[in-house]
Amino acid sequence: MQERPGADRLDRFAENPRRALWLLAMPILIGMSIQTLYMIVDMFFVGRVSPEALTALAFNMPLVFLAMGVTFGLGTGITAVIAQAIGARDRVRADRAAEHSVLIGALVAALTTGSALVFGIPLLHALGVPAELVPQAWSYFRVLACGYPFMILAVFFRSILSGEGNVKTPVIVQGAATVLNIALDPLFIFTFGMGVAGAALATIVSQAAAALVFVYLLFVAKLSYVRFDLANFRYDSAIIRSICVIGLPASLSFLVMSLGGGVLNRILVEHTPDAVAALQIGSRLDHVVILPQVAVASGLVTLVGMFYGARRGDLLREIVRYAMVRTILLSIAIAAAFYVLAPALVAFFTDSPGIHTLGVDYLRVVVFAYPFIGVSILTGRSLQGLGRGSPELWLSLLRVILISAPLAWAATFWLRGPVQWVWYSSLIGTVISASVALAWLAAGLRQAIASIGRGESPLGAPASGGELSVDAAAEAPEPA
Repeated sequence: MQERPGADRLDRFAENPRRALWLLAMPILIGMSIQTLYMIVDMFFVGRVSPEALTALAFNMPLVFLAMGVTFGLGTGITAVIAQAIGARDRVRADRAAEHSVLIGALVAALTTGSALVFGIPLLHALGVPAELVPQAWSYFRVLACGYPFMILAVFFRSILSGEGNVKTPVIVQGAATVLNIALDPLFIFTFGMGVAGAALATIVSQAAAALVFVYLLFVAKLSYVRFDLANFRYDSAIIRSICVIGLPASLSFLVMSLGGGVLNRILVEHTPDAVAALQIGSRLDHVVILPQVAVASGLVTLVGMFYGARRGDLLREIVRYAMVRTILLSIAIAAAFYVLAPALVAFFTDSPGIHTLGVDYLRVVVFAYPFIGVSILTGRSLQGLGRGSPELWLSLLRVILISAPLAWAATFWLRGPVQWVWYSSLIGTVISASVALAWLAAGLRQAIASIGRGESPLGAPASGGELSVDAAAEAPEPA
């Protein structure tokens, strides 16, 4: 029978894991760079509407982060399960995981959109949005919520392709959608006079276009390794459970971080609303260092899943160590540059002296956390590739709920310290959680390699012998 696209990918990755990591990470990095450029341009345009519009956008971010965080968390579970199945030469399981991903995506999209439209305004009030800013904040969130189905399905389709080691296709699609978003921003915001709602509408239109392209590539052109047979779909609770065991803790960790972001906004409002806008600017700049960290981590979860499924403990240890060292060195370099260039970087986003001063203060504290952020991100993704989703959740709880938020709250309401103490609270939480993460990763790798030595399969069945290539698996007859 005809060979499926990408059938030899596992063998090529195993031959040179380090090269494979960059082959996976670089397209993701390019795509995320374009996305970060969009975020910067989006903030630039909204900031030119008014300082109030920028602050209204900032208050929306915890809610947006929550919705997309749940999506990306489950997407990581999809990627890991498909990667493990391909590594174990189980083509049928990979196909079934992809089919169930569509089901999960539809359910999450319906639940997220409905909840956002019903509870959006109460949530904005709960986040401490000043009464005069609620109309602008709601105008953005209401429009964006209507486009959640497109955004969520686009993420799930990307996760399916990433699980089989195809990152170039989703990057091209999302890159084109981001360019479209950037082009539509000034049109909707200024030409049509929609303000912050125009920024949300531009996002919806571009993500709808991306989702439709993915549907064509996966279901019509059939350009993926996995195949969809939705007409004969059979529900399999074991596959749903496998995805959720990895994805739900990751989603809940995003919920924790979203909650932390909301609490942080409430705390900062007690100092000055300018601090919320400064945090928003600083957070966008943080993405410049976080995006290569996430790109490497995204490539890593695919490789770890494949190598674990293929029972290659030697490659597991090599690729995790290599990725960790390179990420830390890169993070240190970017942190040094940002510390020096902080005034100029913040000035690009605002001409408000108050916001500028607070933004520079934020950046010159948080840059010291960058290497530790990288450690935490890579640890979480590595363990997800091994089928363990809970560590990322516990690390997020430790960093946000047990350390950063209580310290920031005490510094503001008990000690009555300056806003800079809030930035130091985040730094302390990041350093401590990263230290715990490293110990957890070392233990997880030891256990995984030991299980490989005992002949255990990550898919829950006894490991079969042989070094059958994915090419050979693709040539096997289709199941009845």
